[in-house]
Amino acid sequence: MSKIEPIDEEYVFEGRAIVSETDTKGVITYANRKFCEISGYSKEELVGQPHNIIRHPDMPKKAFEAMWNTIKQGNIWTGLVKNLRKDGRYYWVETTITPVTDENGLIVKYAAARKPVSRASIDEAEKQYKVMKENES
Repeated sequence: MSKIEPIDEEYVFEGRAIVSETDTKGVITYANRKFCEISGYSKEELVGQPHNIIRHPDMPKKAFEAMWNTIKQGNIWTGLVKNLRKDGRYYWVETTITPVTDENGLIVKYAAARKPVSRASIDEAEKQYKVMKENES
C-alpha cells in the first residue's frame, strides 16, 4: 500500500468503540465496522496489514516501544494515540490493548479497544509527544 501523506485536519471520533485484533506480530486479523469507518479503510484493506498502517508520523517511537514491552509481558496497556486515516486526516483515541492467551498461558493475539478522548487529554498528549519526538532526532 502506498504511503499516506498526512494533512493537518482532525477527524473527530465519536460514538461506539473501535475494536481490532492482531496476531503477536501486530498484523490485523479483525477490524470492526467502527474501525473501518473511522480509519477510512475497508475491512479487506485492513485485515492482513500491520496495525501501524494507521500510525501517524507525529507519534513518537518511544510510545510504541513502551506499549510493546508492556503487552509482550502479558500486561494490559492503555494510552492515547494519534492515528492517520486513509484520507490523510488524523484522529485521537484512548487505546487499551489486552494480550489474549491460550490454555498454556502463551500470548496468541492482542485485542484492542479504542474510545474517544477529551480535548484536555489530547492537548496534554500533544505536548508530551512533541517533546518525545524532538528527543528522537
